[in-house]
Amino acid sequence: MSFLEPLRLLLLLALPVLIAAYVVTQVRRGRYAVRFTNLALLDRVAPTRPGWRRHLPAAAFLLMLGLFVTGFARPAADVRVPREQATIMVAVDVSHSMEATDVQPDRLTAARQAARTFVERLPARFNVGLVAFSGTASVLVPPTTDRRAMLAGIDRLTLGPRTAIGEGVIVSLDAIAGFGAQFGGQPPPGRVVLLSDGTNTAGRSPRDAAQRALGAGIPVSTIAYGTAEGVMYQNGTAVPVPVDGPALERLAQETGGRYYEAASGGELRRVYEDIGSSIGYRVEQREIWAWFVAAGLLLSVAVSAGSLLWFSRLP
Repeated sequence: MSFLEPLRLLLLLALPVLIAAYVVTQVRRGRYAVRFTNLALLDRVAPTRPGWRRHLPAAAFLLMLGLFVTGFARPAADVRVPREQATIMVAVDVSHSMEATDVQPDRLTAARQAARTFVERLPARFNVGLVAFSGTASVLVPPTTDRRAMLAGIDRLTLGPRTAIGEGVIVSLDAIAGFGAQFGGQPPPGRVVLLSDGTNTAGRSPRDAAQRALGAGIPVSTIAYGTAEGVMYQNGTAVPVPVDGPALERLAQETGGRYYEAASGGELRRVYEDIGSSIGYRVEQREIWAWFVAAGLLLSVAVSAGSLLWFSRLP
């Protein structure tokens, strides 16, 4: 929680002064009672008071003042608000290393299944597109709300040689920019979600792509998919294809996105769920002063009711 007018909280310094004044008053009242030597007369003049309850009105009054002063300082809290629109490009690595079977039944099949679930759970008004990259990158599905077209594109993913991570990002950024042009000066927020299992071996570098994304204000969330024991086969020969995450992590950090690691189909689905949650909401700061004022008013009503019940008078 933060305060839009924090200097107004200085008024709370008056509360210790009021507390001290109340304590002094109670002490003086106790001194006056001792001056009566006739205890029977004192009992008639000042019958037994309701002990601790007599301090409740003062304590509640001070607490009420604290609530009102806090509300006067305009407190604000971060609130998650659902987005009405967004443009998301899912960029999937389809290099030959994605046929490794360290993830069952293989990396690409598991990636397809998780991507389908991710797309199906996005809000209906979100535009989502698909980019496939190996040695080059291409848009298989431009941004659209047509989920059938997107799912069909995921099913068409096929393998190719080499890995062009930077190209995958840049082609995704171009697709978002081209789609956002129709909205004029206020396009919906964009995000790139990139899944890869290897190191950039073709095209422009991830660093160049990160600079482009940073300039466009579009975060790139990256997923390093697979395990360190991954193996693919070329002409019957086993070729190690361990997942390489550091470059993907730097790409995410430099663009303001998030970096994830997924070593199984189940983990990848959970990663997509987290990404969908972060994309589907934006954080806004909203004033909550009304909560403090309402609490103060409710407290004043409670104090008045208690005072009437115990002392037959208002405080």
